[in-house]
Amino acid sequence: MVLFMQADTSFWDSLVFDGIDEVDVEAVTAAFGTVEVVARGRVAGAACPDCGRFSDRVHDRYQRRLKDLPLVDQGFVIRLTVRRFICGSADCQRRTFAEPFSRLAAPHARFTTRLNHALERVELALAGRAGARLAAQLGFGAGRMTLLGRVMALPDPRFSTPRVLGVDDFAIRRGQTYATVLTSVEDHRVVDVLPTREAGPLAAWLIRHPGVEIICRGAASGMAAAAGGWLRDPAPPPTRGRTGGNAPMRLFTRSEPPTYMGKAGRGRVGRS
Repeated sequence: MVLFMQADTSFWDSLVFDGIDEVDVEAVTAAFGTVEVVARGRVAGAACPDCGRFSDRVHDRYQRRLKDLPLVDQGFVIRLTVRRFICGSADCQRRTFAEPFSRLAAPHARFTTRLNHALERVELALAGRAGARLAAQLGFGAGRMTLLGRVMALPDPRFSTPRVLGVDDFAIRRGQTYATVLTSVEDHRVVDVLPTREAGPLAAWLIRHPGVEIICRGAASGMAAAAGGWLRDPAPPPTRGRTGGNAPMRLFTRSEPPTYMGKAGRGRVGRS
């Protein structure tokens, strides 16, 4: 076993907690390929999360073990002493509360915020087994189920309503279950996925998201009905061309008669 203690805590304080003023380093040890930093809170007290009253009366202390980004191929762990304060407000239902370290880690988390951000980038790029293999090579030590769980826990990204909307159906179970994918044609990104390819969900989506100017859609009957209602045209003209793939596509706009996207030389079809 190799064990040492680093007395220059100011160096580790600036290295590990740069930009985090709420933590002081007490000691640093290294053993079995893992560097462990012993730290505690610096502030005298904290505000109650419920009533907001400041308190410096300590009820007790406990230890949190936070895994952090690796340091020169060594595992890195922060052993953090957390105080529980007593809320002195008689009207507050919370009797005690834990010392917050919002910039270092989320409550009850086992990883630091910066390690979580690094794992999120791996998750979104690879996820699953491939992400777990890369995380192991980087020294993060997160399994595939941990990565998948983090992907599922991420909030859905919020996008603005696309000006040019692509609409097409796909088979979840061929011949039985179909869904609809909505894409932004200009940005080449998925905007939403609807549970069916019927007209109702697509028409409701168009009502909830004003701002669509052009619809490029597939040939499913539900899409035709929804796009026709969006154009206030009960009978859109039949599709005559293909875009080079398997599904006929048609382009509808509000400012001019519907135009289908087909082979070169095909013209515009006006509304009746």
